[in-house]
Amino acid sequence: MPPTITTQPPLFGTADAVARIAAASRRTQQPQSRSDLVSLAMGEPDFDTPQKVTEAAEASLRTGRTHYSPLLGEPALREALATKLTATAGAPVSASDILITQGGTAGLAASILGIVNPGDKVVVPDPTYSLYGDLVAMAGGTVVPVPLAPDLHWDLDRLADALTGAKLFVFCNPVNPTGIVHSREELAALADLLDSTPTLVIADEAYADLDYTGRPFTSAISVDGLRERTVYCQTFSKSYAMTGWRVGYLWGPAALIQASARIHNTFNGSVNTFIQDAALAAVNSCDEDVARMRAAYQERGEIMRRELATIPGLTLSAPEGAFYQFPRYDLDLPSVEVVAALRAQGVAVRPGSEFGAQGEGHLRLSYAASPQSITEGIRRLANGLSALR
Repeated sequence: MPPTITTQPPLFGTADAVARIAAASRRTQQPQSRSDLVSLAMGEPDFDTPQKVTEAAEASLRTGRTHYSPLLGEPALREALATKLTATAGAPVSASDILITQGGTAGLAASILGIVNPGDKVVVPDPTYSLYGDLVAMAGGTVVPVPLAPDLHWDLDRLADALTGAKLFVFCNPVNPTGIVHSREELAALADLLDSTPTLVIADEAYADLDYTGRPFTSAISVDGLRERTVYCQTFSKSYAMTGWRVGYLWGPAALIQASARIHNTFNGSVNTFIQDAALAAVNSCDEDVARMRAAYQERGEIMRRELATIPGLTLSAPEGAFYQFPRYDLDLPSVEVVAALRAQGVAVRPGSEFGAQGEGHLRLSYAASPQSITEGIRRLANGLSALR
């Protein structure tokens, strides 16, 4: 007879933080990709990392740069970033207040966990990048989502009400998932709302180099009234097509960066030395690569918009940055069901509900894909929506 298999209860229980994240999280895990699937779901550049970056990593490895890095990061990289951020902020930035992180994700985690206490009120736009809410839940804070205006920019009246008594406001610019770029006027209005309050800000500017508005991008740290209360979170993933390298950085008020460093060092330790050498090459040598990729994304965004405009029942967004289109559909179905049906037609997209309750009824499509993939993916999407009708 085969042996009897018994299931034993776990010896230990899991932490309350796990349950809080599970209860709060809207993040969806896409099924395993297939060779016949066109993916417009991933927020990842389809370009290879620039050659100068790869060569710098190879040279670093050959010279034995494989030992632990300083916990805050390599001095040369931090100095280069301080020079870059000084130009962005329009004010002196010290390398001592920069922390190199294991990608933008670890930077967000370190900053949120370094600021938020159990019960703290944390305001986020709705819809927005879903990781923010998960991290606030991990810290035991309370997320207060604020619906956007019809044009997908901030509703400043609602935001003013929500920010009363808030410990923290977290936002991204340009925005994932909407592609909106917040203007200098909007950021100045936010500074006015926060004037004379202790509310802190985390500005996730991962897509700052992907701005198609024709006007200079406005960073939160360039705005008086925000600079002194903002932790700036950045990554090399989007601008430099370095998603798999896992390197990012934080800058902000010294006490907040010290707190973030304490969290980051506990979770992650220091970032790989040779990867920081590669990141330094990106900062110093790859402006032309960034411009080339930005131009390609802008062209692809126009292709996607043109193709989507032919599909009945879709209301398109007006992306100004990043590489996302966030159309609303007119079907009376949850977005997770629509996404599942579209996957059966051979195209992967993300459900709008992943990004907040106000994202329901939308789909997020990425145009960080080849023009051929975009055209074919939208053809399959059109077929899928037609079948659902």
